[in-house]
Amino acid sequence: MRFGLFGTGPWAQLAHAPALADSPGVEFAGVWGRDPEKAAALAGQYGVPAYTDASALIADVDAVAVALPPDVQAPLAVEAATAGRHLLLDKPIATRTADADALVAAAADVASVVFFTRRFTPVLDDFLAGAVAAGGWTEARVDHLGSIFTPDNPFGASPWRKERGGLWDVGPHALALVLPVLGPVAEVAGMAGGRDLTHLMLRHIGGAVSRLTLAVDAPPAAAREEAVFAGEAGVWSVPQVDWAPVDALRRALSGLLTAAEGGERPSCDVRFGAEVTAILVAAERAVTERTTITLAG
Repeated sequence: MRFGLFGTGPWAQLAHAPALADSPGVEFAGVWGRDPEKAAALAGQYGVPAYTDASALIADVDAVAVALPPDVQAPLAVEAATAGRHLLLDKPIATRTADADALVAAAADVASVVFFTRRFTPVLDDFLAGAVAAGGWTEARVDHLGSIFTPDNPFGASPWRKERGGLWDVGPHALALVLPVLGPVAEVAGMAGGRDLTHLMLRHIGGAVSRLTLAVDAPPAAAREEAVFAGEAGVWSVPQVDWAPVDALRRALSGLLTAAEGGERPSCDVRFGAEVTAILVAAERAVTERTTITLAG
């Protein structure tokens, strides 16, 4: 399957390009970026053409891999899906529910995967499968706090992360843990703290409650990733997973290839991505308006 890469930033360089260049069944066919010089430099590293026209790259491939800010990603993904191209997208897929819904509609006849990095690791796969099988969960807690605005962090220069903060950057990762186990969200409440700290309370349709603490601008000494489920099966801590984005992206690509060939639909597809966006939009509103937002019955 011929893939075009959209994006030239740190995530494209660290994860997407290496995985596309070295995954079975994948041909890395070209790069497009908003900065033509960066696109040419990245394409040159892998001996593939650089495109100055995004639509031309879409026309030349079977699938697209997108490593761009969500508000740039969404319209490009809609264009690609409308043209019949399969989708490997980054999280969040969009920052507005209307854009996410439009993407779901456009992608009805193509395969899609949204790259929630650690969801594509065998250790976490096994844990979540075991948690779903155990059932009886009454609560969950996820603390995902980073400290990215430091000179040595390549993601600290990201304008959209500075604007949107931890709610939109690491919030999708937290939701990708709790939703498969506790199910859809019915209500969202939230409160903002200092810097970009966000506290969320989610009531899931089955009655369980999850608590999420999110930030990307935490003091370095306060940065942490911890997650716990509690219920009839006891207290289960989510295992720590090594950060190996290229390996995870290869697994995501494998799942996309399988789905494109008529196999199992990936659990982290655009429909799941749209569910995550809807919760984040509700959370943003809950924090701003200091109220509880109802999503479902």
